[in-house]
Amino acid sequence: MTARTAAVRRPSLLRRITAESSTVRRLDGLMLVAVAGLCVIGTLLVWSSTRTWAPGSTGLVKKHLLNETIGVVLCVIVAAVDHRAMRAYAPLVFLLSLVGLALVITPLGATINGSHSWILLGGGFAVQPSEFAKVGLLLIIAMLLAQPAEGTDRPRAFDVTLVLFAAAITLGLVMLQPDLGTALVLAVITAAGLIIAGVRKRLIGVLTLVAGAGVFAVFYFQMLEPYQVARFTAFVDPSVDPRGVGYNSTQSLIAIGSGQLLGKGLLGGGQTTGRFVPEQHTDFIFTVAGEEFGFLGSVTVVLLLGVVLLRGLKIARQCEDRFGTLVAGMIVCWFAFQTFINVGMTIGIMPITGLPLPFVSYGGTATFANLIAIGLLQAIRIRRQSFN
Repeated sequence: MTARTAAVRRPSLLRRITAESSTVRRLDGLMLVAVAGLCVIGTLLVWSSTRTWAPGSTGLVKKHLLNETIGVVLCVIVAAVDHRAMRAYAPLVFLLSLVGLALVITPLGATINGSHSWILLGGGFAVQPSEFAKVGLLLIIAMLLAQPAEGTDRPRAFDVTLVLFAAAITLGLVMLQPDLGTALVLAVITAAGLIIAGVRKRLIGVLTLVAGAGVFAVFYFQMLEPYQVARFTAFVDPSVDPRGVGYNSTQSLIAIGSGQLLGKGLLGGGQTTGRFVPEQHTDFIFTVAGEEFGFLGSVTVVLLLGVVLLRGLKIARQCEDRFGTLVAGMIVCWFAFQTFINVGMTIGIMPITGLPLPFVSYGGTATFANLIAIGLLQAIRIRRQSFN
């Protein structure tokens, strides 16, 4: 056979990509399209909310695009790895996340917006280890709970104990910062892992009572920071101090309400241009969508996030191994909870917490963690039927 004949018979690149057995065909394209749409919308909203004050008018947008590019690379790398092989590396990833959290409470840590959660890298860049802790915790939980007790489909009691121990260490380090919002996400990830793994309802009830007692103790012994107490006060009654603790909530509602049905158009929001809403490019970016894209634009953002969640649930349901199901299920609960809290605090149905809107808010480490999670979902989707 000549080289020319072999070249003729070799399938073209396009045919190999679109073949039934190709990796590209096994990707969840609808989820990727939704994530790409959210990233594009987020970039536009970051540009609109920072153009009047960011260095060089596009400084933060360029950094945001760089973060998204790095996040996409991380997503591709993670998706290319068999998710079952990650099970072996879960302890290492978890230990590295704990090291990062521990470094935050050393002199290397830095305080930004009242939370001592950052490590400054220089050049205007910083990393928030608590975001990577979400990935590390869910991987170790999935590893520990993936092996059921002999003769049952429930996890072993010893493994459940280890899960609670791992979660307690992670939550403790995060609360030392303090970062209440991330701690809540970590608690939801842990609870989701235990429920998906099928632990007994009696244990879930006991843990719920313990969590309730913990919340009561936090308030009774005044363990929250003053700014955190002020946020709860503003949630209960935003009118108590509209220029103080209730300022963020009041301005957020004004911004979203002023957008009405179709919005004022990109770059046309008066609340956004005037910077009346603090942290509008990060935690309150949904207010930019509400003001400039209106109700329809806001609903579009929520629907795109809903597509990501529904596709994630489908991946979890179709996966044939417990580890993949646990990972996918916990990621979905993570995104769902964080979306609900972020959108809820901007429309006044939830207290203000420092949680960004997935794939939309400005942020480096959060963007990396979110896209790594998408990579995990795609890795599970690609190999969902290869486990016997």
